[in-house]
Amino acid sequence: MFPSGAGLTTDKGMSMKRLTMLLPLVLAACNSGPTVTAKNASVEEVSNKVAAAQGAGSFISPGHWDGKVTITNLSAPGMEKMPPESLKMMKDKMAAGQSFSSCVTAEDVKSPKAGMFGGDKSCRYEHFTMAGGTIDAKLTCETAGQKREMTIKGSYSGDAYHTEVTSDGGAMGTMSASVDAKRAGECTGKEKS
Repeated sequence: MFPSGAGLTTDKGMSMKRLTMLLPLVLAACNSGPTVTAKNASVEEVSNKVAAAQGAGSFISPGHWDGKVTITNLSAPGMEKMPPESLKMMKDKMAAGQSFSSCVTAEDVKSPKAGMFGGDKSCRYEHFTMAGGTIDAKLTCETAGQKREMTIKGSYSGDAYHTEVTSDGGAMGTMSASVDAKRAGECTGKEKS
């Protein structure tokens, strides 16, 4: 179930916050860096392919990343019954976005963890492609008998990225968000996790 505008959790197994904290690992590669492709793969298999690609070239530099998640569309059952002032307040908060900071360590770069791309063991990638400055991925997750599809499309360079993320859970509703981030230097130890 979608939150009432306070957090960014899309379902029990997949958190937008977790996804945004880990996207720098996925997207901050050099345009000439390695290529990762997968079809019908588990989140662990994709994570392993990303780790293996590290040997093919410079993939990401560790450091401090600052970013912002903006929910651009949210539709959930019962929203039309919300009081108009509550709905407006929720939409205003979504439009303002939520800032985040994260520290990508050398260990994160060397050994990405399964689930780092926003999924858990219940998720499977239909496809995952990251190469030449673009990412295109689609995964399906199942939690408590409910299926949710998520797509990630975007562009990246060595120090910045922009992605469009959509999540569709059928009866649970839909959500779209944009995520923008840039590397801001070395880790400070004060990043929020």
